Amino acid sequence: MKNLLIICSTLIVAMSSLQATQPNIVFVLADDLGWGDVAFHGGITPTPHLNQLAREGLELTQHYVAPVCSPTRSGFLTGRYWSRFNITTPINTRGLPWNTVTLPKALKEIGYDTCLIGKWHLGSKPEWGPNRYGFDHAYGSLAGGISPWNHRYKKGDYTITWHRNGELIEEEGHVTDLLTREAVGWIHERDETPFLLYVPFTAVHLPLKEPTEWLNQVSDSITDEVSRHYSASVMHLDDSVGKIVKALEQAGKRENTLFIFSSDNGGSTAENNDLKYPDDRCPNGRLPGNNLPLRGQKGTIYEGGTRVPTLVSWPGHIKPGKINTPVHITDWMPTFCALAGYVSQTGLNWDGTDLSELLRGKPVNLKDRFIYSAAPNWRASSLRQGDWKLIVTDRKPANEIELFNITKDPSESFNLASVESQRVAMMLKQLKASTTADGEAKVDESNE
Repeated sequence: MKNLLIICSTLIVAMSSLQATQPNIVFVLADDLGWGDVAFHGGITPTPHLNQLAREGLELTQHYVAPVCSPTRSGFLTGRYWSRFNITTPINTRGLPWNTVTLPKALKEIGYDTCLIGKWHLGSKPEWGPNRYGFDHAYGSLAGGISPWNHRYKKGDYTITWHRNGELIEEEGHVTDLLTREAVGWIHERDETPFLLYVPFTAVHLPLKEPTEWLNQVSDSITDEVSRHYSASVMHLDDSVGKIVKALEQAGKRENTLFIFSSDNGGSTAENNDLKYPDDRCPNGRLPGNNLPLRGQKGTIYEGGTRVPTLVSWPGHIKPGKINTPVHITDWMPTFCALAGYVSQTGLNWDGTDLSELLRGKPVNLKDRFIYSAAPNWRASSLRQGDWKLIVTDRKPANEIELFNITKDPSESFNLASVESQRVAMMLKQLKASTTADGEAKVDESNE
């Protein structure tokens, strides 16, 4: 009995010592925010809080995600390419096997509190929600982007989607305000236990209809109605980021919090008032998502669909500046686990890479690394290595092959496949090898 007490006391001391060095982690994910939508990339809408993070923090100038939302979310939460789970499009069915070691599950094992506030979109029934995958607290939309005031998803089985911890609820207010209030409140409730806070906003996803107070702040030079709501949504989102950072400061947790801001895919030019959604009296017209000077948009595997604004801030730990090394959404789980001290007892088959040394400014050689991406419905796939990016598109009668030097040609204007035949052959071989694990993590049919 005495020996057992000694062992328990030793474990408690060890856990307390570990928690004292573990960083809090806040990951804010915008929805459909384009490369050129932010002021620090020349956007026409003021983003003062993001600008400050860019100025005082670290920008990852080549941070890649999926072309659409659910795939990016699965990659972030698992450290694995979305195609390993057969996820390449937005989904409402359950996306991940029950036994998946997700980021929140891993961090919970070593003492973290875990919270998701925002859009889940990896299973749109309450029994498939984030609480089943490691989040202690979850609030927001189980499904995808929702109407801003009635909080409804597309008409059908999943239209009622607003929830708190798996219980469907009704609330009044604009979606961005509700999510921000919940995140700020949750931060202020924390004790000294380390935490993971994941805040996937629905802004600037359609349909947009912003409050008057934000519309009144839009520049008079923007006259189109949808464009005004879009600009207001960007400012509203920026203000929410500022409030979350301020809450961390007020709670005395800013210095030990690794804060990341990114987007789930590039900007969109779809019709704002999508008739698949229950009417929320949103304005008609196309969204002005701006990905310039990059090529493409949401849904495409070109840079404009997959390369997104990404900022990292951790005062006293990460120096301000820019990192031009290509990195990927799947890198965050290995990185966070390394910083938190999580070591798995089983192989997790991560596709991502631990970036902790890179973020701290230490020399890390990633130039030979391959980054693989599958586009929606497997229409295309890409492989990035160093300066080079290969794209193979499924077009009849034969696949189209494109090769770009992204460093010299970030707008992907010059297809060099015909003059770099040896490189194409090598990268095609590697692309084929990269697909071998696709679909291996099958979702079982049971609910348990």
